[in-house]
Amino acid sequence: MLLRTAQPGRRALLLAAGTAFFLPGWRAAAQPAAKSPIGIIGSGRLGGTAGTLWARAGHPVLFSSRHPERLKELVEAAGPNARAGLPAEAAAFGEAVLVAVPYGARPEVGRELSGALRGKVVLDACNAVVARDGAVGQAAIERGIGLASAEHLPGTRLVRAFNTLGSRVLAEQANRAGARVAIPIAGDDPAALEVASALVRDAGFDPVVVGPLARSTDFAMGARGYGQVVPAPELRRILGLAS
Repeated sequence: MLLRTAQPGRRALLLAAGTAFFLPGWRAAAQPAAKSPIGIIGSGRLGGTAGTLWARAGHPVLFSSRHPERLKELVEAAGPNARAGLPAEAAAFGEAVLVAVPYGARPEVGRELSGALRGKVVLDACNAVVARDGAVGQAAIERGIGLASAEHLPGTRLVRAFNTLGSRVLAEQANRAGARVAIPIAGDDPAALEVASALVRDAGFDPVVVGPLARSTDFAMGARGYGQVVPAPELRRILGLAS
């Protein structure tokens, strides 16, 4: 059971993929004795922010890059639970793995890491942007991004999560006072949805289970559930879900 006692934190400067950004004063959840390890594939602004929130909540976190030496500042800011390695190391390390790469890189991630990720809970935070991701992004939009992501990572227990809010919003709103901000999630594996829900809570938000992967289109980029900085009851109303 997760405890939600809020404690004041300090402002930390994160440097990831050559981009500087701030994680404002945060309130970390009180930490149980042990938390599951998490691998981060794509340690830019979004992956760096989510991973830092988890590390500060007590999870061992392995940020990854093809050049892990460039993640030194990120690891230092995330604290003693964080370290850096290669993508294959992060895939093997995590009981759950966050994938937060440009969507055009999804086929490559699948080719290189599908074996290590098979059977694991994978949180997919990637958005398809045709101008950036080309034909791969266009195909995902036409197919439905949740179903397309599952095809890129066969054998994983895929959950769409953390794709609706930018890194700065995540950093500013995590563990906020009062009603927490909601994060929509979708997946076909009930047990994986439970794991993802717990990780959303550990990051400082409330999960809203939208349904199976096919329902991911409800909170894809540009959809009604995208970009909503609202509590769970309001997000359920926006998405037409039962209370």
